Amino acid sequence: MIRVRTTKTASGKTAVQVVSSTHKKTLILKHLGSAENEKEIDHLINLGKQFIENQLGYNSLFPEFSANNRRVQFDQLLNSAIIKTTRHLSVYQILVDWYSHCGFNLIGNNLLQDLSIIRLIEPTSKLQSIKLLARHFLKKYSEIYVYRQLPKLGQFKAVAESTAIAFAKSHYNFSFSLVFYDVTTLYFESFTPDELRKCGFSKDGKSNQPQIVIGLVVDHQGFPISYGLFEGNTFEGHTMIPVILELKKKYQIDDLIIVADAGMISFANIEKLNEQKLNYIVGARVKNLPINTIKLISTSLNKTENKYFSLVTKHGRIVCDYSKKRATKDKGDRLKQLTKAKFQLDNPNTALRKNKFVKTISSTKLSLNQGLIDKSELLDGIKGYCTNTNIDDQLIVSRYHDLWHVEKSFRIAKTDLLARPIFHFKKASIEAHLLIIFISLCMAKSLELATGLSIKKITELLWLIEDIEIQDKQTLDIYHKQTVVESPELEKLLSKIKSAY
Repeated sequence: MIRVRTTKTASGKTAVQVVSSTHKKTLILKHLGSAENEKEIDHLINLGKQFIENQLGYNSLFPEFSANNRRVQFDQLLNSAIIKTTRHLSVYQILVDWYSHCGFNLIGNNLLQDLSIIRLIEPTSKLQSIKLLARHFLKKYSEIYVYRQLPKLGQFKAVAESTAIAFAKSHYNFSFSLVFYDVTTLYFESFTPDELRKCGFSKDGKSNQPQIVIGLVVDHQGFPISYGLFEGNTFEGHTMIPVILELKKKYQIDDLIIVADAGMISFANIEKLNEQKLNYIVGARVKNLPINTIKLISTSLNKTENKYFSLVTKHGRIVCDYSKKRATKDKGDRLKQLTKAKFQLDNPNTALRKNKFVKTISSTKLSLNQGLIDKSELLDGIKGYCTNTNIDDQLIVSRYHDLWHVEKSFRIAKTDLLARPIFHFKKASIEAHLLIIFISLCMAKSLELATGLSIKKITELLWLIEDIEIQDKQTLDIYHKQTVVESPELEKLLSKIKSAY
């Protein structure tokens, strides 16, 4: 920012300078002189303003404003001007540029672009999004146009995924040799199911409401590259193989390793993965192993961190490790369950369902399941990972722990982008909604990786930039000015965004 400033000198006079302020640093562009009285100070300030206008090419918003009697004339100026509107056109341009940076401009659909951008700023219904686009960005769409065009947007899913993959390859060194997969559920504000929207196991605790199941594929940093849509009652373990096989076929992938949570895998799924020659690293249900094997694992690890134990089973190699932090949590969970179990034994008629550590002796008698309690104690702190690869044990564990990236992507989609609840009812509109979420998620994740800030913080900082329309009430002249709240964080953010191009 270039301005005229006054500052006291050692001799007691007032120095008048033209300065440039940026990143908390002030650079003196021209020293205009020193003065002892108000008249001389005003004269030097006027010279400074003329210097800014004539030499540097910066025009005053209100050129008739004089330095004489500055306080009085400033009050007059405020009384003679009105702020007509405030917009965020500059913010819109920043996000449009980032949309293009990610490559999605190649889709060539302005409605898809604008709905994806406004979801980053304020995720809401499509009707409210139309109003926000007009209010903040002067992008006007009629309600009829949007609802007619919305069902057509789903056709761009393939090109959007291809664009995301190309971006991940060029910016994050992505290759299909390692992908991460997880699923979530998105519920609807409805209680009427249909062929797609069905009731099922809900990760949102909305089992009485119809939902859909979404499978998401991300790279090692959590950048999304593909997604799949499934009926609401689909078992999550049945979603992974179709999504991965589609990617494998489309991109002719030979070498691929899938990392997924234990919920994805059953013995039948493992057999199918092997049949399709897909390599995997998944969570193993160690508690289902024979008790002698569990004792062997526990004894071998001996509550030692950074130590690994592996064994080969007919379903693949199982690698186990120990974590003290995990052991503390496991012990705490077990003690809570034991407390509930003992309460149930003392009050058998009050329990709604049988506790995991309680077993039935007869129709009238219950007792503690000591064998299960002992097994649970042996497994304190132990986590298992199943794989059909020859990768080193430590790397197997490390790769699996990277699954938090996909979990974070789901949190961004559900919390920051408000992917649910869904208010659409037709399949084509639901597919369009998911595509908008996917593109917004790609933009959000890439912005986070480029700046080191959360998407919520990024949008909060960008919103400090406003474009103001001011009108002189006497002349009716209209002036446009971009205002930026002084913020070192915003300056740093804009610098990082700029350097990412």
